[in-house]
Amino acid sequence: MNTIKILWVDDEIDLLKPHILFLEKKNYKVTKCKSGSEAIDVIDEESFDIVFLDENMPGLTGLETLNEIKTKQDTLPVVMITKSEEEYIMEEAIGNKIADYLIKPVNPNQILLSLKKNLDHSRLVSERTTSNYQQEFRKISMDLAMVNSYEAWCNLYQKLIYWEIQLEEIEDIGMFEILESQKNEANALFGKFIEKNYEDWFKPNTDAPTMSHTLFKDKVVPELNKTQPTVLVVIDNLRYDQWKVFEPIINNYYKKEKEEAFFSILPTATQYARNAIFSGLMPADMEKLFPNLWKNDTDEGGKNLHEAVFLETQMKRLGLTNLNYEYHKITSLKSGKKLAENFKSLKENDLSVIVYNFVDMLSHSKTEMEVIKELASNDKAYRSLTLSWFKNSPLLEMIQQANQLGFKLILTTDHGTINVKNPSKVIGDRDTSLNLRYKTGRSLTYDKKEVLEAKNPKNVHLPSINMSSSFIFAKGDSFFAYPNNYNHYVSYYRNTYQHGGVSLQEMIIPFVVFNPK
Repeated sequence: MNTIKILWVDDEIDLLKPHILFLEKKNYKVTKCKSGSEAIDVIDEESFDIVFLDENMPGLTGLETLNEIKTKQDTLPVVMITKSEEEYIMEEAIGNKIADYLIKPVNPNQILLSLKKNLDHSRLVSERTTSNYQQEFRKISMDLAMVNSYEAWCNLYQKLIYWEIQLEEIEDIGMFEILESQKNEANALFGKFIEKNYEDWFKPNTDAPTMSHTLFKDKVVPELNKTQPTVLVVIDNLRYDQWKVFEPIINNYYKKEKEEAFFSILPTATQYARNAIFSGLMPADMEKLFPNLWKNDTDEGGKNLHEAVFLETQMKRLGLTNLNYEYHKITSLKSGKKLAENFKSLKENDLSVIVYNFVDMLSHSKTEMEVIKELASNDKAYRSLTLSWFKNSPLLEMIQQANQLGFKLILTTDHGTINVKNPSKVIGDRDTSLNLRYKTGRSLTYDKKEVLEAKNPKNVHLPSINMSSSFIFAKGDSFFAYPNNYNHYVSYYRNTYQHGGVSLQEMIIPFVVFNPK
């Protein structure tokens, strides 16, 4: 292991001999300086791992020295040591990205702790995270053997996401592979759970989770009132893990009041799940009540063109005609910027609904564009790309304005998505739907072990294209492929993000309520 090199700058450095001897016994190499100008010259000639810097020195002050050091080496950690507890000094030092701030008199162990925190942080966090996950792995494995309720599945999936993000930060490939294996096992068991329980959730007096068609009535409406405007943001195709990586940014502006998971209906596809959110109806009921608006998979034209009408009818049905509301769909950067520019006008509404389509476009782009395939090659990269978009999006600008204007913020999605890896052969006629994670049509031929079947769509409240139509849903990370040109098809779609089927990633999704800080 290389010796850690410390530069200690203090005009009374001779008084610190006991501290320096203590560090040298711990195998740290300490270079001493008595002034800021001397320190700056030394930094030009020699490299250091960390600097301890006295704030109150004659000549160049600690803050002035800090500025000079950061100009030369922006990433070099600097620990400010001072007798003063004046707030402006702390603010100046923090503003200049100090690594730590210690108040004199300091003892050797405080110095050692600061070194560990700044230089051994990654190693210590990595070792502790690995150890903690190894313990949690056994607990999750036991939970998997017993989980038998939708609440337990939500809790377990959130645990898996937590550990996925923790392990991602320490980059332990071995641990990550173990977690991936555990996620695959969880998805296999989740598929069996959905197969056994999904149809029952639609029966009267059954304990069922909040689902797409009950979300607005059960979760959104109780949050609405005439005394505070509310903005409901529905980010299309947002997985739970993607939400968790940009949650800290929203926490800068909003205090989280409530976070719950709910279930997307099947198929976990926009035309079904998002229409269900805004209509408060299952697809079979939408087709029946709105025959001119509902479109089946094989129908020509857009499938999500009437959400505003569906929302209007649901508001009337729920007796919310006294509330002022607006619906906005953002499908481009230009429309996002325009709404951000005019956001203040939404203050007059009791409810403003914003559907934001970027993440869905990102997942489709991964299928179609080589550059996105490169940038989002796995779940870690996919999360990172989502975070980068959010940080620079008009949506964040709207959220910042919503905070300033006193809006309550509700954030949710219609369904998630999964990185597909394993092809499953299916044969159907030319009227069979084209989605890779679900199929509907007549005379479908498939491996029953690899799919969830809905031979009678009415039992799961889905429309039938014709009398003999059925639905099948891909489970886990599989995707449907036709035997014709099979190898090309599989090569093109493997490792792309798809939705419509049965997986934790597609079905268990976030609903979060915030109030301004």
